[in-house]
Amino acid sequence: MSLVSTRELVSQGATGGRAVAAFNVITLEHAEAVTAGAEAAGTPVILQISENAVRFHGGRVEPITRAAAEVGRACGVEVALHLDHVTDMRLLHTAADAGFSSAMFDAGAQPYAENLAATRAAAQWAHGAGLWLEAELGYVGGKPDAPANAHAAGVRTDPQEAASYVADTGVDALAVAVGSSHAMTERSASLDHALIERLREAVPVPLVLHGSSGVGDEELRRAVRAGIVKINIGTALNIAFTRAVREALATQPDLTDPRPYLARGREAMAEAVRLLLAVVSG
Repeated sequence: MSLVSTRELVSQGATGGRAVAAFNVITLEHAEAVTAGAEAAGTPVILQISENAVRFHGGRVEPITRAAAEVGRACGVEVALHLDHVTDMRLLHTAADAGFSSAMFDAGAQPYAENLAATRAAAQWAHGAGLWLEAELGYVGGKPDAPANAHAAGVRTDPQEAASYVADTGVDALAVAVGSSHAMTERSASLDHALIERLREAVPVPLVLHGSSGVGDEELRRAVRAGIVKINIGTALNIAFTRAVREALATQPDLTDPRPYLARGREAMAEAVRLLLAVVSG
């Protein structure tokens, strides 16, 4: 099946009252696992590659992106490619040529006026290149440049400010701070569902939830009902992968061929994807 655009998948989700899940891809095994899980669930999916993942691959965006694209084309469900958490405009400017249909420009660490100006410029460039652009307003916890506590006063996204921000920047989707936190290893985050509903009413573009690995199943279901349309998941896959690899090496401590334990890790990630897709897009 050919690749589709992120815009198309998010629009389908918004129309159908469900969310589309976007899973972080770090290695080829991640891409293979996400598509295998999506096929098992019979659900479209977004493969997203972050600026940090590009940095891990020596700053070269093309090898991992092209590999992910080929995996996506071979998948039996619709797949989109998304460039995530971009802070470097030079990297953003490679997105269209690298094969992405969308990107998330992250100026969230900057003061509001600087965030707005930088994001407006990013959106203007992205639209000229045919890209759908996501941005962030408020501070989702767990990032080095964000407040440590996702529940601290003043860090959550204000609906009126969000509406003005979207109008002034022209972005196509907005990631909002509603109580989740990046890189959580326990699913204990408590979301502000009333705030999500207020944001949905105030903001005319799809809402995105970052840090979703730390959010439990029922919290995710409620978030989708409240108005979240795109859900980003990364750490949950890494937990499943690392646990499976550790178990494989513990049972075979003399193993030197990486394929057996990478296969176990890939299978564990695929199952995690399947289960999460059943929650957010059911």
